[in-house]
Amino acid sequence: MFNKVILKGIKIRRTLIALALLGGSLAVHADREDSLQSYNYFFLEAMRQQDMGNLTAAFDLLRHARDLNPAAPEVYYQLAAFYVDMKKDALAREYFEKAASLDPENSAYQEKLGKLYVSQKDYPNAIKAFERLYEANKTRSDVLQLLYQLYGSQNDYKMMIKCLERLETVEGTSEQISLSKMQIYEQMGEKRKEYDELKALVDGHPLDLNYRVMFGNWLLQNGKKKEALQKYRDVLKEDPDNSLAKVSMMDYYNNIGDKASVKTILRDLLQSPKAAQTLKLELLRQVIASSQKDNNPDSTEVLRLFSEALAVPQENADIYMLKAAYMSFLKLPKPDITRVYERAIEIEPDNSSARIALIQNIWDTHDYDKVIAICRPAIEYNPDEILFYYFQGMAQFQKHDNNAALETFRKGVGQIKPDSDPSIVSDFYGIMGDILHEKGLNKEAFQAYDSCLQWKPDNVAALNNYAYYLSQANENLAKAEEMSYKTIKAEPNNSTFLDTYAWILFQQKRYEEAKIYLEQAIRNDSTLSNVVKEHAGDIYAQTGDIGKALDFWQQALKAGNDSATLKKKIQLKKYIAE
Repeated sequence: MFNKVILKGIKIRRTLIALALLGGSLAVHADREDSLQSYNYFFLEAMRQQDMGNLTAAFDLLRHARDLNPAAPEVYYQLAAFYVDMKKDALAREYFEKAASLDPENSAYQEKLGKLYVSQKDYPNAIKAFERLYEANKTRSDVLQLLYQLYGSQNDYKMMIKCLERLETVEGTSEQISLSKMQIYEQMGEKRKEYDELKALVDGHPLDLNYRVMFGNWLLQNGKKKEALQKYRDVLKEDPDNSLAKVSMMDYYNNIGDKASVKTILRDLLQSPKAAQTLKLELLRQVIASSQKDNNPDSTEVLRLFSEALAVPQENADIYMLKAAYMSFLKLPKPDITRVYERAIEIEPDNSSARIALIQNIWDTHDYDKVIAICRPAIEYNPDEILFYYFQGMAQFQKHDNNAALETFRKGVGQIKPDSDPSIVSDFYGIMGDILHEKGLNKEAFQAYDSCLQWKPDNVAALNNYAYYLSQANENLAKAEEMSYKTIKAEPNNSTFLDTYAWILFQQKRYEEAKIYLEQAIRNDSTLSNVVKEHAGDIYAQTGDIGKALDFWQQALKAGNDSATLKKKIQLKKYIAE
């Protein structure tokens, strides 16, 4: 009886313990469910905030979600993207790896991880990631192409071949794959395999003569000259105008030292209307390069070949442009080069490069009418090319047709872009300032100079003119002095700049300082203008040397300065302000 009671008590205690344990397990399960629910809420809210552009909030919510469910791959994936943007490469890598390890079947995770490895130049790990991606989906040719490039970065030729073979199973055989395999076999020194691949390509495309030429080239490179020659002849028998075969024939004759045959084929190609312009250009470039390697280059022969190439109708001006460049290199007479550029424009009227080169070639002849005649149609063909406004305006300015020049420059200003040449734009505004000042439009002139110096702060001509005109108007002398000082620092021996600086100092009543710079200007230039001579007289008068003052005033008068004020200075023997 006693034993039964004890046993019964034991059973009761066991039941109670079991119930207690079950209750604890249920509590843990309930906590986990709550945690997952909280995780889902925070993760989804993070995605919502991200879509709304609230990135800081999204990032904080994702980190909290991670803490709630450390086994969720998607939260690591999303956080990794944030770390990429934050340039925290190590953390980005750690989190992408975590996401991929937690969900190895997820192709998006593997792909992102692989691309991250590539960006970090960790090619071995990138290969592993993309190989895993390929194993999950063997129809993805883009993955195979990436693997091909990655194996190439490691010079793993065998795996490159394997990638190409796998591509063939996805896409079927193709010319490009065959050519790529040939190149790799060549790098591997696998001549037989390279030959077999090329032979299969030729046999698979019997109507493509270029592959037969390629086969001939391979034979030539591998010492089988007679077989190569026969391939070329067979192609030319079927297609007498096949340029690729003719070029290969040139290589053959070069190989055996038959220079005469090379020249014959070269002339034939240059004169052929069916040969591509690009081929003719390349052949002429090769001829020029080869000629320059000789101790006594035969430029006459090169020019003859140009003439032969240009004897047939031209589809564009490219060969003329190359000829002109070669003639310029040889320093041939500019009129001869000009005629070539003119012919180029006849062939291709909208060729802006030819027109600009032509203008530059004739500018030194001072034939400004011709420059204008070239520019006018150029502006119609190329209205946004600022250089044509520049050259036309400059030519009109040189002809003293300031109204026309100003109109041209104003139109050209409308074509200024943020990436325009600062020197060109600066000159635009600088000359506009000169013209506007001459017209008495000082306010507009000074605005133009300000624009000029914004584009090129060291434009010394504009700095000098602007400073001088400010001093003439007795305006903003401090600014004028600052600008003028920059010019004499840049060109300390320029008598014009020195005179401007001296005159600004004079206007500030700093007579002794003005005298120093004026005398330096006099020492540097024996042919002073009558303006400088009058300035010299004024400065000497204000520093007490009336004798020198009178001498310079008289010189100014004799030089053509017949102003009433100057005559009065001489008469009264003293400085008189204008």
